[in-house]
Amino acid sequence: MTDAPQIEPELDKIHNQVMWSRLVAIVEEQAQTLMRTAFSPIVRESGDLSAGLFDTRARMLAQAVTGTPGHVNSMANSVRHFLAAFPIDTMRPGDVFITNDPWKGTGHLHDMVVVTPAFRAGKVVGLFACTSHLIDIGGIGFGPDGRDVIEEGLYLPFLRLADGGALNQTLLDILRGNSRYPLEAEGDVLSLAACNEVGVRRLDVMMAEFDMDDLDALGEHIISASRSAMLAEIARLTPGRYEGSMRIDGYEAPIDLVGAVTIAPEKITIDFAGTSPPSDKGINVPMAYTEAYSSYGARMLIGPEVPNNAGSLSVIEVVAPENCILNAQRPAPVSSRHVVGQMLPDVVFNCLSKSPDFDTPAEGTSCLWNLILESHETRRHGGETAPTRFSILSVQTGGTGARPGVDGLSATAFPSGVSGVPVEIIESISPLLFRRKELREDSGGAGRWRGGLGQVIEIENREPHPFAIYAALDRIDHAPRGRAGGGDGAQGYVGLGSGNRLAGKGRQLIPAGDSLVVKTPGGGGYGDPAARDGAQRRHDVLNGYAKPEGQ
Repeated sequence: MTDAPQIEPELDKIHNQVMWSRLVAIVEEQAQTLMRTAFSPIVRESGDLSAGLFDTRARMLAQAVTGTPGHVNSMANSVRHFLAAFPIDTMRPGDVFITNDPWKGTGHLHDMVVVTPAFRAGKVVGLFACTSHLIDIGGIGFGPDGRDVIEEGLYLPFLRLADGGALNQTLLDILRGNSRYPLEAEGDVLSLAACNEVGVRRLDVMMAEFDMDDLDALGEHIISASRSAMLAEIARLTPGRYEGSMRIDGYEAPIDLVGAVTIAPEKITIDFAGTSPPSDKGINVPMAYTEAYSSYGARMLIGPEVPNNAGSLSVIEVVAPENCILNAQRPAPVSSRHVVGQMLPDVVFNCLSKSPDFDTPAEGTSCLWNLILESHETRRHGGETAPTRFSILSVQTGGTGARPGVDGLSATAFPSGVSGVPVEIIESISPLLFRRKELREDSGGAGRWRGGLGQVIEIENREPHPFAIYAALDRIDHAPRGRAGGGDGAQGYVGLGSGNRLAGKGRQLIPAGDSLVVKTPGGGGYGDPAARDGAQRRHDVLNGYAKPEGQ
């Protein structure tokens, strides 16, 4: 007599998958709520945020599709610090917790992390967390010129934003009192709390629908299934240690980012021994941010279809010496940590290009070319008109590196994935006028597959006053490199319309009547340029991507 078919286990798998997908939908609604309610344009227009659900052991179960790796993967570590400060058994309904600790959050003071416990039948069943960027947090402003983190702005340790449903008005008063834009600062913090609350409500509805008392069993399924899937991906790879490096501009001197990726049977280790020491300026990277972007670089190539959560991240270890720029120690200045930190996927690609298992992309611009522009206060005499006060973060992008079989993407934010803030938004909230914003001809590296193009941007002040740029730009002295015989992408440039060149780092003035001219870098090419198809060459010339041969 044969045994009856085991239908129940298969139904359990389907049931778990449905609930897992439901969690992802909940955290995506959480993220969309944040985008719709945020005050800062970089959040509501660019999606510079993260949202996720964690179990009561601080393990990330689901992340929103909307968001950046720097926020998501650092937030994945941040929640365990919240639990250390506020143990589960001390939490009660209506509690909301907050910090912007760069070393236990997402890497600099401008990012707030907010955590809200979700209750069911009087018991904590999960934790919703989210992050977003505030336009101003006091200090010297959002630039790399600080000498330590204390100069860079207001630091909030792990605090209660709400206690049993009552907002911490003292905290909000301190926040408003330390921001040049108090209304926006308070509004952004409250939008973080609101998006978590949406997650809490949706989770309660889901758990009632599926008759769940807790998330324990589902959480274990999510984490074990994701870890097993990653281990299966690693088992297909050739074990070994693969080394690579990259030189970038830095601030006072060039920076060498040196990495080694070791593929072992059950673990991938990314080691940054040999990387340059910390900087005296605010381009240092806390370890949380280093882990976030280097693990993302590995996940791009290894198991990219496996969901990103505590299970899939558990097989990746990231290490860096304390005396290097990628493991900066308090109180190092870290405001512009993204300039260096977002280069790390390219470093990982350079390492894994030595493995026989991968055809990795060429280098791209990688770091965002954020134009942080502010009004410049000047002394006024007599009847002079005061300048309009503004602080703008205009997200701009360069080209990505070409990939085997595909041209690089033009004017695209990789690896952050954020969108640019539309010109119309910037012009509506400031006196700035964009005279030009167009693709930069011939900026993509030549190759069988062409690198993505950068941009040419020109901005002036419609008022007769100077304005300032907090420059935190890279790839000006060291171009994105091509791969497999492809050419380098074009180097970046920042200067004045009158012709004077500006530095890539630091606060500088654009005089009244002059304009700011920015040329973002292009991505490197892939493969022998002579092998590029003739039709593709003609397409490039016709569309203004490249000049005709001989010109």
